[in-house]
Amino acid sequence: MEKNQITGFVLIAAMLIGWSYFFSPSPEELKKQEVQAKAAEVAKAKAAKTPVIQAITPQDTNVAKASAGDFASNVTGTAKDIVLENKDIKVTFNTQGGRVKQVLLKNYKSYKDFDANQNSPLVIFDENTDKISIELPTLKGNVDISKLYFNTNATSGSVSEGKTQKVTFTLQLADNQTVEQTYSLADKGFLVDYDLKLSGLDGILKNEAVKFNWLENVRQTEKDLNENRKAATVNYLLADGDNFDQLAENPSSAEELTLEQPLKWISFKKKYFLSGFIAKNTPIQKAQIYSTANVNDSLNIKTLRANASLPLADLKSNKGQFQFYFGPNDYNLIKDVAPAFGKNVKLSYDIFLPITRYVFVPLFTFLEKIFSNYGLLIFILVLIIKFALLPLTYKSYISMAKMRLLQPEIAKIKEKVGDDAAKLQQEQMKLYNEVGVSPLSGCVPMLATMPVLMAVFMLFPNIINLRQKSFLWANDLSTYDSIMTLPFTIPAYGSHVSLFCLLMTISQLVYGYYNNLNTPDQVGQPIDMKKMAYITPVIFMFVMNSFPAGLSFYYFISNLVTIAQQIGIRKFVDEDKIKAVLEDNRKKIASGGGPKKSRFSEYIQKQLQSAEEAKKAIDEDKKKKKK
Repeated sequence: MEKNQITGFVLIAAMLIGWSYFFSPSPEELKKQEVQAKAAEVAKAKAAKTPVIQAITPQDTNVAKASAGDFASNVTGTAKDIVLENKDIKVTFNTQGGRVKQVLLKNYKSYKDFDANQNSPLVIFDENTDKISIELPTLKGNVDISKLYFNTNATSGSVSEGKTQKVTFTLQLADNQTVEQTYSLADKGFLVDYDLKLSGLDGILKNEAVKFNWLENVRQTEKDLNENRKAATVNYLLADGDNFDQLAENPSSAEELTLEQPLKWISFKKKYFLSGFIAKNTPIQKAQIYSTANVNDSLNIKTLRANASLPLADLKSNKGQFQFYFGPNDYNLIKDVAPAFGKNVKLSYDIFLPITRYVFVPLFTFLEKIFSNYGLLIFILVLIIKFALLPLTYKSYISMAKMRLLQPEIAKIKEKVGDDAAKLQQEQMKLYNEVGVSPLSGCVPMLATMPVLMAVFMLFPNIINLRQKSFLWANDLSTYDSIMTLPFTIPAYGSHVSLFCLLMTISQLVYGYYNNLNTPDQVGQPIDMKKMAYITPVIFMFVMNSFPAGLSFYYFISNLVTIAQQIGIRKFVDEDKIKAVLEDNRKKIASGGGPKKSRFSEYIQKQLQSAEEAKKAIDEDKKKKKK
């Protein structure tokens, strides 16, 4: 590297370190902030576990009855819990509102409990922070039935294997006037069927949509709070076609959207978990969806909300059939739940989606059945992918070797034409055509491997498979590993040191070195790619420091395997034979035979000739003006 470049990088590094030293909080301030945050979290947890009980006065009851209108007789009653559970999920219902009160995922736990080696199930929905309510449009005003008391004959219990258990809540006004809510749970899985039926209420209800209101305060379930907050958003699918979309994954502000088109489903996506409301028959009419980041709250880090309209006619005609999904955002589990429901897992960009969906996901699932150690699984995954791409790697090496063997002739051309870049490029293309070499022949095979790299880059941070899977010093491969916590924060890097990220960076630098040995010098190019091979890994070290340890480990192993392939290919390839092939091509092309020119080479040569002619015309015009 040139002296000015080295000086520039040293100054940038000094500025970053200086900024961190002078403007970052001191260790004492950080400790004070941590104590305050923990105290606030404990206070909120206590408040959530100890609900405030207030005496209900006759005046309160009278106000409630007045607001309930025709449903006044259902304002008072006894709240009773009904618990249904299967092998995966535990759902608590309550007779007040006939509503979902709490949902626990029995085989998952938060990172906090995982790190403390506690076996508490993960809470995905809880009435203390979350709410689902139904508003009926009566002639006397909207009535929130979640505040009314329902009757049920159901009892708590576990669902037997091969069976489905139901809980029916009934709100009775008169003999033929009822509101009926039925929940069904199978013996396994995370789906809860929900049927809402309105009978004999024509003289009570207005001809308007029923309001379905849903609010969840997202709790921190993962190690990285910022990533946990950012990933939480509202997804939806329009009923017309496969029109999946979402609110922006904004980690620091509010997002909202009004959807006037019918919807098939709405979901609240967290980092690795998902709550969904799905219409089985007639679509949801319309909805307003909201996402609000709670930046100063470390307990309820984001608030997600949806206010939807359900078609009244369907609820009257026994077509009000829906489903709730409370469970992991696992592609293999959710892909068949509803149309396009698998898109809640951000597998990849659309352009790379086929590679991820049809190669990586099935391969990963297959390897999980064989290997319980996920570090070993990733290692085997790298080997399979790398050896599948070996023909492209070999072809790229051969092409680069041909270009490297032509370097002495290119150096003579440069000495001949001097600093005339256009002339130099034109002569280079002429040389390539003489020996039957395409300048793209070395790039195309390597570019063909880029979709694989990009697919992995998107896949690993979003699949739940690596969650809470340990390997070596990393206790959770789905988040960053940390071998050291810095007393300050480095901009764009963070306050921790990821060892897998460092190993990835070192391996990338070593790979850059070996790759440069096989790469010809670039004459007349504005960017020296050989130098970039050492600069880019350092940039990616900053980017990848907070990425999942599993991803850094994948790239680390991938780089090592690539280096081994480069060394092996270099020993296997006889460059004297390549030189003989080039000379043979030169003779054949000179005699009118040999390999045909590629269209790209012909195009480049024509463009260079045109540029040369244009330059000559400009020079001649300048000479005429001087005369």
